[in-house]
Amino acid sequence: MRNFFKIGEINPKPLLLSILKQPELWDSNTIRTKHEGSAHKDASDILIRFNDLEKSIDILDDLDNINYPAFNLLPQIRPLIFDLMRFVEGERLGRVVITRLPIGGKILPHKDEGKSAEYYKRYHIFLQNYEGAIFRCGNEVICPNAGDIYWFNNLIEHEIINNSIDDRITLIIDIK
Repeated sequence: MRNFFKIGEINPKPLLLSILKQPELWDSNTIRTKHEGSAHKDASDILIRFNDLEKSIDILDDLDNINYPAFNLLPQIRPLIFDLMRFVEGERLGRVVITRLPIGGKILPHKDEGKSAEYYKRYHIFLQNYEGAIFRCGNEVICPNAGDIYWFNNLIEHEIINNSIDDRITLIIDIK
C-alpha cells in the first residue's frame, strides 16, 4: 500500500469512555463540518487542538495551533498524542480532532489543501470502526480495526463511507 501505512495499535476504550461521559464536547465548534461545501458535513467533531480562530480565519495556511478545552477535559488523549509523536520522531504538533461519522454518513471525496496539509503528516487512530466503514485513499481501501493507527496520504483524493453497525470515531493527529 502506498497511501496508507499501519503504525501500530492502542487500546481505545479509556478515551472512548471519557468521550461517552462528556457528550457536550461534540460540535462545540463546527468550523470543519458546517462551512459551505464541506466534505465533512455528515460528521461531528471535538476539536482538541486547532487553529486559533480568534487570531486567524485562514485555517488552510495557518500552521499554528492551540489547545482547546477538550485537551484538558480528555486527559486520556495526551499519552496517545505524545507516544505517537515520539514514535514518528515528530518535532511539531498540529491539529488534533476527534471526528464521528454516523451510520450511513459519508466524508465526500476531497483532497486536503493549503500549507497546513502540505506541512504536517496526518495520522488516524481508529477509536471505533466496524466492518462496513470503508476508508478510500486514491485507489486503495481499508477497513481498520478499533485501535489501529495509520498514516495516510491526505494530499490525494480520499473519502469515507460508514455502512457499518455503529458510529465510526477517529482521532486525527497532524505531526511535522
